[in-house]
Amino acid sequence: MAAVYSGISLKLKSKTTSWEDKLKLAHFAWISHQCFLPNKEQVLLDWARQSLVAFYKRKLELKEDIVERLWIYIDNILHSRKLQNLLRNGKTINLQISLVKIINERITEFSPLGSQRSISSVLSCCQGILSTPALAVIYVAKQELMVALLSQLCHLACRQPEGAIIAQLFEVIHLAFGHYLSIQQQQVNPKRAFGELIGSLFQPCLVLRHLLSVGQWTQASQGQLRPALSRDIRNQIESLLRGGAFQPELLSSYKEELLEQHQDSAKMGAMKSLLTPINTMISKLVDTGYCEPSLQATVVASSVALLYKLFLESYFKEGNQLLCFHALPKLFGCLRIACLQEEQTETLSTSDWTTELLVVEQLLNAVVNNNIYNVAADRIRHGEVQFCFYRRLAELLINHPQASIPAWFRCLKILISLNHLILEPDLDDLVASGWVDAEVTEFRSRKAQEVLINTLFQTYAKLRQVPKLFEDILGVICRPAAEELRRPVLSSGPSIVLSECLTELPPNQILDTWSLMLDKFQSLILPCVLDDPDIALKSLSLSSLLHCVMFNMRSLDNSSPLPVVRRTQCMMESMCHELVRPLLHLLTDLKAPDRGLWQQKVSDSALLLAYTWAQVDTMFSLNCSHYHSVSGPFTGPDLEISNFPSQLPGVERKHWKEIEKLTARFDSLGKYCLEQLYLQKMKRTLMQASWKSEEALQTLKYDAAYILRSGKESLSQSRVASWDRQVGTVDALTYPVAHWHLIVSNLPMLVPYLGPDDVRYLANVLLRNLPMHKAQEDSAEEGPCITLDKLSKAVLHSPLFPEMQSLQSVFLMCVIARCSSILISGAQGDVGLLRRQVPWLFEEDHTVVTHWENRLANVGPEDVEPRGEIAQKLLSLVKSDFPIELDAEQLESILGLLEVVSALQLDCLSAPYHVHCFLLLLSMVITKLGSHCSSLTLKFLMTCYRLLGYLQRGRSARAVFKIMYASDIFQIILTSLFKVSSQFLINIDDPSWLTFLQVIEAFLEQLMQILIQIKLSLALNFGKIIEFLSSCKQYTKAASGKQLRNQSCLGRQLLLVSLTKLCQVLGSFVKEQKQHREPEEVLPELLRQAIQQTGAVLLLCSVSRATSWCLPSTYLSSVTTLLEADMSRHSRNGEAEISSVSDKMPFAHTSLYQTVYSQILSELPTLAGNISSFQAGLQFLTLFFLAPELHPPKDSIFTSTIQSLRRVLADPQVPFEVIEEMEPHLEALFTQMLAVGTTEDFRMVMHCALRGLDVSNVWKADLQAVLSAITLIRLLLNCPLSGEKASLFWLACPQIITALTLQTREACQEPSLLLTVVGPVLDILALLLRQGEEVIHNPHHVSLAFGILLTVPVDHLKPSEYGSIFPRIHNVLFSILQCHPKVMLKSIPSFLNSFNRLVFSVMHEGRQKEKGSTDDLTVVLECARLVERMYSHIAAKAEDFTVFSPFMVSQYVMEVHKVTLYPAVKDLLQEGIYLILDLCRERDIQFLRVALQPGLRDVFKELYNDYLKYHKAKHEGEKRYTA
Repeated sequence: MAAVYSGISLKLKSKTTSWEDKLKLAHFAWISHQCFLPNKEQVLLDWARQSLVAFYKRKLELKEDIVERLWIYIDNILHSRKLQNLLRNGKTINLQISLVKIINERITEFSPLGSQRSISSVLSCCQGILSTPALAVIYVAKQELMVALLSQLCHLACRQPEGAIIAQLFEVIHLAFGHYLSIQQQQVNPKRAFGELIGSLFQPCLVLRHLLSVGQWTQASQGQLRPALSRDIRNQIESLLRGGAFQPELLSSYKEELLEQHQDSAKMGAMKSLLTPINTMISKLVDTGYCEPSLQATVVASSVALLYKLFLESYFKEGNQLLCFHALPKLFGCLRIACLQEEQTETLSTSDWTTELLVVEQLLNAVVNNNIYNVAADRIRHGEVQFCFYRRLAELLINHPQASIPAWFRCLKILISLNHLILEPDLDDLVASGWVDAEVTEFRSRKAQEVLINTLFQTYAKLRQVPKLFEDILGVICRPAAEELRRPVLSSGPSIVLSECLTELPPNQILDTWSLMLDKFQSLILPCVLDDPDIALKSLSLSSLLHCVMFNMRSLDNSSPLPVVRRTQCMMESMCHELVRPLLHLLTDLKAPDRGLWQQKVSDSALLLAYTWAQVDTMFSLNCSHYHSVSGPFTGPDLEISNFPSQLPGVERKHWKEIEKLTARFDSLGKYCLEQLYLQKMKRTLMQASWKSEEALQTLKYDAAYILRSGKESLSQSRVASWDRQVGTVDALTYPVAHWHLIVSNLPMLVPYLGPDDVRYLANVLLRNLPMHKAQEDSAEEGPCITLDKLSKAVLHSPLFPEMQSLQSVFLMCVIARCSSILISGAQGDVGLLRRQVPWLFEEDHTVVTHWENRLANVGPEDVEPRGEIAQKLLSLVKSDFPIELDAEQLESILGLLEVVSALQLDCLSAPYHVHCFLLLLSMVITKLGSHCSSLTLKFLMTCYRLLGYLQRGRSARAVFKIMYASDIFQIILTSLFKVSSQFLINIDDPSWLTFLQVIEAFLEQLMQILIQIKLSLALNFGKIIEFLSSCKQYTKAASGKQLRNQSCLGRQLLLVSLTKLCQVLGSFVKEQKQHREPEEVLPELLRQAIQQTGAVLLLCSVSRATSWCLPSTYLSSVTTLLEADMSRHSRNGEAEISSVSDKMPFAHTSLYQTVYSQILSELPTLAGNISSFQAGLQFLTLFFLAPELHPPKDSIFTSTIQSLRRVLADPQVPFEVIEEMEPHLEALFTQMLAVGTTEDFRMVMHCALRGLDVSNVWKADLQAVLSAITLIRLLLNCPLSGEKASLFWLACPQIITALTLQTREACQEPSLLLTVVGPVLDILALLLRQGEEVIHNPHHVSLAFGILLTVPVDHLKPSEYGSIFPRIHNVLFSILQCHPKVMLKSIPSFLNSFNRLVFSVMHEGRQKEKGSTDDLTVVLECARLVERMYSHIAAKAEDFTVFSPFMVSQYVMEVHKVTLYPAVKDLLQEGIYLILDLCRERDIQFLRVALQPGLRDVFKELYNDYLKYHKAKHEGEKRYTA
């Protein structure tokens, strides 16, 4: 065979062989084991290489397809497993430089717009070479080849290719960077490394990094580049730049260049040269042509920040601050904004400014974070070189304001933080461009502006120069400018910032600022304000600023220094006489007809100052006895009737009328402030001793009415804007919200003095502005500002609203009136007839109280006829055709109103309102509903019935029974429900229908419970109810036709629900009567009739269940209730427990109960799929065990039930969460089962549990068997065991603990089983240890628990897992510590090992992480509290742990030394370890000081000092007062 293939080499070189055959032969020769050539692999690789080299040198002509296949052939060889095996076995395969060169050339020639046919194979060949160390050596050995390749690859990437090539290209780039970085690290000549970088790699690497940073290839439209790979390449580029341009050996060159240190050549040695690295890099950086012109500026900007960051990382250390600074101006000069200092050569767009300012921000942050700028050192040693640069930068920013860009504000903020003197020469321009004149609308810009203003105020507050700052602010406001174009000076953000600053200022600075503002007013505003709208606007701006200062200063009190009080009093007098009064007189003295804007702004300014003065004057008078108000004493013996504010001295009352007339013309700040003045007047009146006098009451009523009516028209206007709660932003659009805010904030004070009409108006406005639909609520929640909707909703949900009875009652009547009007609009016939049939719909709100008070007063206990009158009307309307029909739109409207009613506290209504509301809701539920969707109808009816139930739980519930019998209400509602259910096209198992049934159940039960509570004609009412239910024959017969059958089933469900609730209520009442030995009445007979009827319906239901007539939960609940009621008839007098049945009174439906019992046992696993059905089934079984007469005579009820329950517990389809939720019901069932079962039955249960805990179940992945066994044991532990059964259980306890240990070991090997298996095992273990306190005698069995605890992992868990496992381990430890102290005493090392694992895990989870949120800290804090609690339990057993206390402290110190904890976690752990330090004696402390390592000693020293300072001193102080 060798002879056959030996000529392949000749054929490959032959010119007569076609290239198709050559490629086939070469491929065959590579893969065939039968082809024998000397050095075959090298020969074939050289043949392909020589062919390509000859083609590219134009010595050989080949088709493009052949060239592509040659590249593919080489690629297949390079990536073949055969070649890799050969290289691994030591065989040498040589790649010639010619192949590497043509690879580099092909990458250079590639064009993104041309064919990509060959480039993929070329890149794949390159990737194969670079990924194989034995082949990559050719690049490593020839460094210039690697540099050329890397440069060409970066250039290729910078051309932004697309398609499949991207992922391949960047994989090659990643490999190439890796190899070059290893070469660079071995480079011994720093100049050569720098030259290679600058010459070939610097520019393409910076462009490539920029493109990767902006996500050029990782966006959704591209998607070919993995984010992790992009991040790795960016990191490699940074490493390359750091290793080439910022080597430690180049530090002297940088110093020589930047610091101009001309040292002696002997000292410089070999490094003395003309190398200027920073200038070289900058010239390359700003050079044009290495990238697209559109990218040039952004590449330069991003590179400047990167280069400065790398420079600082490489060279910053103590002493190099000046060097690091000098690199900053050099790099900053590369930015385009640096050229704007000298001349406006170009105009930058907003996006350009954003890019460059972000870079400036990064540069300045680097200066701050590295403490490069030291003010004193710069001034004393370096001639303020840094300060001058920052000044130039500040001038640049101030001269080119960019208020729409957040970074502009942030740069200025950093400059202020560096040194306030940098910006102080331009402080007025800064205030103007950054605050007063800034047009800031975007949210991020507003936040950045707030931070800048906050920094400005905080800086000058620390310098105690706030008056100087205000001088510049006032100067800017008073500058000549188009004032109407300015935004309000104090919007929400600046106002909050200023308020926070002012509250911390000392009084003298506040008073200086206040005096300065008054001087500005008197010198610049008052002389020029006449008929000058612009000055009037400036006056308003200054007024709002003065208002903010006065409202946020600290109030005077009796501890204030007298000089401060006197100066404040002088300021108040000056302000009143020289500012407020002149402005008010200016308004009243001018008699011109209309001065428009000027009058409005002057009145706004004057009244704002008047309101501010009056409020502050009152506050000072109340808090400081040394302050004497200009307006006279605060209290007086008599009050003079006045309809105008009188707090301002010197303003005559006749002037107030003119001022009111003027302000009434404008919905603006002036009107709002006038309302505030009237409100202030009310407060002063209420604080007078004679506030209850007739004159005072008249004044209060007038003032309250004026405040309410002042903005009456504005609340009805269509255009209303939200308000930020700042006085300075009140205008025509925000005034309605400000006015409404003033009213609702002071409702408790205003409402008592408002007349009925005003209260009615207030209620109507409140109702009109409430959001009735979800869309309105969502829009109302948007934004931090307040709106009419938000305010109204807040009033509705306020806890004070029910306290204002008059307003709440009128508001309720407004809602009822709105509902009534909608109902009346749906009338189908004569409205006059409707008025006679349902007169309460037409009653006016002011007649409701009188009408029903008279009606209820005239009803006596024997007045049967009046009670039946209303009921008969309603019943006849329900049985016939109700004259009101509502369409979908009307239903939606009423639903919105009912949601409002739901927010009210209906349980505190007076009797007339209660009755009226009840009749309205009753009318709604019996109203004829149109042919719209059943879901809307159900929602409407559910809302009505919920409100009816809530109403009947109120204090006036009895009032309803004075006009109607409970039986009549019952009959009306059920007749209506039967009728409406026949129209529903809905399935009987629809969730909305089942929810509706629950609501009906709750209301009917509530109705009957109230009837029993008040014992109102029980026999009469219950008799009529049973008689009515007996008459519903149409629902106790089978129906034909699918739709008719479904409608019949809905009605039958309603009937069954009604009968069930009747049996439940009557049964419990009859049982209670028997227990209290009360005389027998007719009620037991009525209960028997109800049981008979319920049983008959249930029998019909059981027959119909084959057609799935209803969901089992409804059926089972009814059967369970029926059985309970039936058993209540058989209970003996005076016994609380249900006893056995006497022969004289058999069960009414024995066969039904037994049938249901059999069905439940057979279907229990299926029922477990529905929680309500499963719960009802378990409750029935529990009751069934209490009635031995129902038990089947042949079969064992215990065995049948336990087998059925085991099928449920072992069913993988039943979630473990369902079993946990049903555990209380399972425990009740097990308690009854164990009471009935024999010892053999109990032994069978134990055998099942132990078999389920067998470790082989985990090996077979039968987790359900394990979980079912754990559940069985938990149920047995929670049931009362005694006698032989208890002995059997505790004899098996060692076997249980051993099985749990094996289960834990296996489960901990699989992380997914941690919560599923290990968590329940720990719960069982803790329960066993607690209940076995006096039963488990063998210490070994308890010690096994430590093996379980040490197996469970507590590190590297998810927060949910950690929060679940940690408390369970703690519970087990606590159970051992408390319940088995003797065992714990012998196993203290094991106990401490388990506990220390918890302590260390809390430290690990509670450490401060470099990146990440603190959302999971809550879980860690809870665990830390448990650790602290365990420390306290250990300290309580001092005699056992004293010997071990120093070791506990040392372990704590060694672990806490490794991490930096969150303060909250650290505090909790320290509080615990302090308790252990209490156990340490003096020799233990000395031992720790000597034995700990030096680093740990410092930690212990700090811990012990804190212990002495915060813990021991405190407790010793407490002991002094302890007897």
